[in-house]
Amino acid sequence: MASAGKRVLMLLENNPYSQDIRAKREARALARAGYQVTVICPRPKKGRSFEVVEPNIHLYQYPPPGGGGGVLSYLWEYGYSALMMFVLSLRVARREGFDVIHAHNPPDTLWPLAALYKLFGKRFIFDHHDLSPEMFFARFGNKSSQLLFNTLVLFEKLTCRLACHVIATNESYQKIEMERGGVPPERITIVRNGPDERFSLVAEAPEIREKATTILGYVGIIGPQDGLDYLLRSLHHLVYTLQQNDIFCVIIGKGDAVPQLKEYARQLKLEKHVWFTGWVSDEDLLRYLSTADICLDPDPSNPFNDRCTMIKMMEYMALGKPIVAYDLSEHRVSAGDAALYAQPNDELAFARRIVELIHNPEQRRQMGQIGRSRIEARLAWSHQEKHLLAAYDTLTAAPDRAARTASAR
Repeated sequence: MASAGKRVLMLLENNPYSQDIRAKREARALARAGYQVTVICPRPKKGRSFEVVEPNIHLYQYPPPGGGGGVLSYLWEYGYSALMMFVLSLRVARREGFDVIHAHNPPDTLWPLAALYKLFGKRFIFDHHDLSPEMFFARFGNKSSQLLFNTLVLFEKLTCRLACHVIATNESYQKIEMERGGVPPERITIVRNGPDERFSLVAEAPEIREKATTILGYVGIIGPQDGLDYLLRSLHHLVYTLQQNDIFCVIIGKGDAVPQLKEYARQLKLEKHVWFTGWVSDEDLLRYLSTADICLDPDPSNPFNDRCTMIKMMEYMALGKPIVAYDLSEHRVSAGDAALYAQPNDELAFARRIVELIHNPEQRRQMGQIGRSRIEARLAWSHQEKHLLAAYDTLTAAPDRAARTASAR
């Protein structure tokens, strides 16, 4: 067990630990640095209530709440999860103990739990993955009331102001935390999403390569806000407007929009050109993306996506793949010249950018090299975890300084 002061309780509601790449990397980085990390999260299908997944990383997993994808379903999910996390946190406090609460969002509804434990001297880190108000608006549109949006903004403010330190994924999030959350810059550390060194090219998948001369690839969550409808319309333009018939697009991932998108692909007559793989193993993920000639990020422009750093872009670059994406500010910060950018939300322009790369293999090769170099130089997780540990050093040093000051007095 780690010494007092280096025991971390991670709260992770949005995904099981095994499926959350960022949380897993952060937990491993902390464990290697001598922290004891205990994670409370939903239980995956084959998971157990308690697991020791690695040295110094323990999981307490509760049954997932189930439900649909509507607003009421989310309210039930978040309320149920907060209750389960509170109950399990009492068990962790009794068994292992903890000194720091590290809450990953979404949601921003865990601040009451953090406020309670701060009364007992626990420190609180808010790991700001997503802008929940903007995400809900992007997902539900006009069905998301102004009252709900304002409530989520309030929860975000409360979470930020309760936090002893905030971890932001990029400068856009840092600006939101400062302006909307009232957090001073010295209490914010930027820890970008980035692939680890194991994310590298492997042998191609022959069953994919034989499908077409040009293989397109996508990986990511597949929800209503993730732009897969834009992608399908671009592929329709590619095949039927621009007459590029010799293409096949592998769409890797899962989400609640998959059934509707499969039906939409059928309506657009794309059955021969698109494959929804569902959730795949890490080995198959690398095989499929290694086979792709061009990788795609169809996230449309909106107040949520415009500020987000997309991990899929980092993974594409780690594999040396050229990218086509909409021209969003954080896309350019991430990919630079490793991507061709289309006018935001213009599906035909997106398709034309794909055609440019189909007919220029040398450009694809150069863009792939640029992307890989950006990862190696500053965007790989090995660079980012240093910032995470620096944030923890600042946080855990504060009580020591306070104790020394009190002793001197």
